[in-house]
Amino acid sequence: MMKRRDLLAMTAASLAAPRIARAATRLMKFIPEGDVAILDPIWTTATVTRNHGYLVFDTLYGQTDAFAMEPQMVEGHTVEADGLLWRLTLREGLRFHDGTPVRAQDVVPSIRRFAARDAFGRALMDATAELTAASDRVVVFRLHHPFPLLPNALGKTGTIMPAIMPERLATTDPNTQVTEMVGSGPFRFKPDEHVSGSQVVYERFDGYVPRSGGTASFTAGPKVAHLDRVEWHVIPDPATSEAALSAGEMDWWQQATPDLLPLLRRNPALATRQLDPGGAIGLLRFNELFPPFDNPGIRRALLGAIDQDEFMTAVAGEDRTLWKDRVGVFSPGTPLATEAGIEVLTSKRDLPRVRQALLDAGYRGERVALMSPSNYPDLNPLGLVGADVLKRVGMNVDLQEIEWGTLLQRRASRQPIDKGGWNIFVTTIAGTNNFDPASQLGIRGNGDHAWFGWPTAPKLEALREAWFAAPDLAAQKAVCAQLQMQFWRDVPYLPLGVTYQTTAYHRSWSGMRAGFPQFYDIQQG
Repeated sequence: MMKRRDLLAMTAASLAAPRIARAATRLMKFIPEGDVAILDPIWTTATVTRNHGYLVFDTLYGQTDAFAMEPQMVEGHTVEADGLLWRLTLREGLRFHDGTPVRAQDVVPSIRRFAARDAFGRALMDATAELTAASDRVVVFRLHHPFPLLPNALGKTGTIMPAIMPERLATTDPNTQVTEMVGSGPFRFKPDEHVSGSQVVYERFDGYVPRSGGTASFTAGPKVAHLDRVEWHVIPDPATSEAALSAGEMDWWQQATPDLLPLLRRNPALATRQLDPGGAIGLLRFNELFPPFDNPGIRRALLGAIDQDEFMTAVAGEDRTLWKDRVGVFSPGTPLATEAGIEVLTSKRDLPRVRQALLDAGYRGERVALMSPSNYPDLNPLGLVGADVLKRVGMNVDLQEIEWGTLLQRRASRQPIDKGGWNIFVTTIAGTNNFDPASQLGIRGNGDHAWFGWPTAPKLEALREAWFAAPDLAAQKAVCAQLQMQFWRDVPYLPLGVTYQTTAYHRSWSGMRAGFPQFYDIQQG
């Protein structure tokens, strides 16, 4: 773990300058949730990469705090032929960081690359007969059938980010990471100052033209970059993060840990706030390619072992403003959330009964490799509790506490555990990823094309398609209740409850948007 003296050494150069000089450069020092181990925002579902992506790249549409979609890179669109023809017109003056103009010829391959890896994007492309650049500024979708959620897919705020890249990068094989960061967003990525595991730096892009009109809201509206420079400093130790923030060495700490919140709140120079109203649903994700979790009976039996209160208390303590239980597929309080079948998690826990159910289902003592991120204080406790619970019901658990970046790389492995594979990993599904079947990547049951774990669940897939076809909100809710009931049968993961992350920053800063860390609009004084 990083020691305080290491942090002081790391920041000595910038702190040597008088505070007034630092303010004159309009610099913000930020402590992110973790390292940006993967830079390509369409190559991973890690939220830290999505957050990085929204500095460097822009999206065709933005989402408001009320979850409505508004034009962002596009000036507007028209819909013709009974919903089968969409024409999207780009705003004038859009430029990439390398100085080239943003053209429809860049947008088309960017959409295709995004859709190759994203569930919502793939649904849009399944409905698309033809996607073309009619001119430098006009993108045309010709659809097989109406897809009214087209702006939602192209402006989705959950992972994976629908980033628009230059054509030369967007034509990169979707299964190959892009490492050259050239976007058209408000900030440039500084590769010459990037120190993996320690520092990520961005500078304001003078060629960015915010959209005119509208209200700054979530990812929608004008994005005005007041900052000249943004530095992300990766500090794994929460106590060191708190000390750096309190001393004024850092300006903003993305995820203050619950145990340090009382100390932060007593400091009159600091403010705390919950940015994401949807929270983050914790989960234990199964690998269904190999025993024992290729057996749905074993996955179902483990539902009886999960006490969401136990998991949430381990992460966030007793303060119920920081977490909720009774959590199924969708975030509590959102329009499609349902308690259908929730009794599988809320009935009295009986671990001896679960142990017998596992044996009856066919568990024979197979080793279970459970990956938990050692450097994520809001995730690793879920892994520790999960390992303990699985051991108590008789499973042969191999708890592997590893660094988050390594976990992100390893979870893509389809090898058996004796060749570096895995059986379970710990993560969260955060923000608008939790709101509807379009973006909820954990419920996909399309085998090789599904999220890590690769479940094959045709009934979940059919219900997801039924949701797309539902004519109104009431019908969508009914489908989601059915979908959650099927989820308890297929069990692609174990939901552990939802946490609401608290961010902490100096009161001298203002302009922070809701949702997740975004750096336009922010200014000091």
